[in-house]
Order: sequence, then structure tokens, then C-alpha cells
Amino acid sequence: MSDNVGNTVTLRFLAEPSDVNFGGKVHGGAVMKWIDQAGYACAANWSGQYCVTIYVGGIRFFKPIAIGDMVEITATVIYTGNSSMHIAINVQAGNPRRQERIKTTHCVMVFAAVDDSGKTVPVPKWVPETPAGIEMESYAKKLMALRQNIEDEMKPHM
Repeated sequence: MSDNVGNTVTLRFLAEPSDVNFGGKVHGGAVMKWIDQAGYACAANWSGQYCVTIYVGGIRFFKPIAIGDMVEITATVIYTGNSSMHIAINVQAGNPRRQERIKTTHCVMVFAAVDDSGKTVPVPKWVPETPAGIEMESYAKKLMALRQNIEDEMKPHM
């Protein structure tokens, strides 16, 4: 399959008072839960399988989210392996009375598709066809190499 054909899921909702932290903004843990939900929805939709989270990396909080903000979380497949899917997650938020949304959070997640016994199963190949898709696939491959380097460095200390 190619980019922009079922490889993106977007969740939209209002940040609620129950999401508040001690500073009066949305709690980072709530944002991480939303990210996981959007990532799962994207991976399950792409693969047609139950999926498990393998990795969450590079989570970056740029701006806080206010209670009452319209939150938009976009999860996009940016690379597929045999049974794994790399999903880029972008969180944007803003006043629901205005069209403007500001990027608040970004990360990349890796999910694996599994069968009912928990064994990994193949996923459809994602093939980028646009310059943006090719750039995102390259980004995913760079992150994979970086993760491998970190794991190799950590082995003597584990």
C-alpha cells in the first residue's frame, strides 16, 4: 500500500478537567495515554490485527495543553517491517473556538501485530510515494539505527 491510503488515524476531543496536573495544565501521563491509544488505533487499522506496543521513543513535549483545548492526535505509519509498524505521533491543541492548532507533543512508537496466541504475524508493507512519505521512512530508519546503537552501548552495563 502507498502513503495516504489508510495509514493515518486522527483522534479529536476536548481536554477535560480530570486531565489536570498540579500546574493547571493537562498531565503528561494523560497525553502519553492518548498517544498510546492513537498509535494502537493506527497500527490495528493498518495491520487488521491486535497490536502490542514494542517501543516508544523520543517523546518531546513542546507546549502544555490547557483544560478545554481541542486536542488532535495524528498517528501515521511511517515504516513497516515484517510484523512491526513504526508510527509517528503528533499532538496538536488549541482553543476550540479557533482553527489554529499548535504542536504540543511528538514521538515515534513501534507496534507489533500479533495473533490470538501472542505470536507475531506479517503486516502489509507500507511504501512511501510522496517526498514527505520518503522523508518519514528515512526518519524511521535513522531512529532504528540509533536505537540499535544505544542497545549495543548498554549491553556491557546490563
